[in-house]
Amino acid sequence: MLTGTGPGEYGPPMLSLEGKTALVTGGGRGIGRAVCLLFARLGARVGVAYARDDAAAEETLAAVRDAGAEAVALKADLAVEGEPERIVRETEEKLGSLDILVVNHGIWKPAPIESMTTAQWDEMLAANLGSARGLTAEAARRMIPRGQGTMVLIASTAGQRGEAGYAHYAASKGALIAFAKSLAMELGPGGIRVNVVAPGWVLTDMSRQVLETDEGRAVVSSIPLGRPGQPEEIAGPVAFLASDLASYMHGHVLSVNGGSVVLG
Repeated sequence: MLTGTGPGEYGPPMLSLEGKTALVTGGGRGIGRAVCLLFARLGARVGVAYARDDAAAEETLAAVRDAGAEAVALKADLAVEGEPERIVRETEEKLGSLDILVVNHGIWKPAPIESMTTAQWDEMLAANLGSARGLTAEAARRMIPRGQGTMVLIASTAGQRGEAGYAHYAASKGALIAFAKSLAMELGPGGIRVNVVAPGWVLTDMSRQVLETDEGRAVVSSIPLGRPGQPEEIAGPVAFLASDLASYMHGHVLSVNGGSVVLG
């Protein structure tokens, strides 16, 4: 007779990250900030990783601490070799053994294929994909000996259906999905869960300038729910996948896009 090894017949009574240590990249603003705040409210210690905006990171850090969580800000250019590994190490040094890694950072810049340069292509893949390798590799080195941990990688609908004028961005996010699935096959036997959240249009500082144009409003009108998402609406699914409530979800791509891309 087969028996499970999960949290029990009915599972935990509520979503909780009590006592967990989490590292969230791109944590200063937008989706990353919303994830950091929700994780704090759910009881986690939070490493807030960010690239440039010191003021935004300090605001996030203060809000996380106001929510009662222990937290630290970690500044890094994750496209630079060695920096992804450094912030994983520093998270453990300052907050304790890493339980949750959320790979949320990234860049999004237009570049029509006929004029896209090698530099633009390389910049996009280094920021969105190469840095994910460094983060997950260092996290895996620390999680494997403990036989547990969870990783949530933030992709995009662009990686599922493509995006005109942003082929390099779509390629990076599609590759991120394939990368996460490969990690799931590799790390699952060691007790480490890996999943993906693929957001659609979300109203953040990065997307606002597009969504508030006539072209952007036309895009929004095509979304079945009739509006872009809010960062908090992405943070909820991320927290769910990071929690024990999702203890049997592994190698999954969770689409959170208001119905704009419907996948089976």
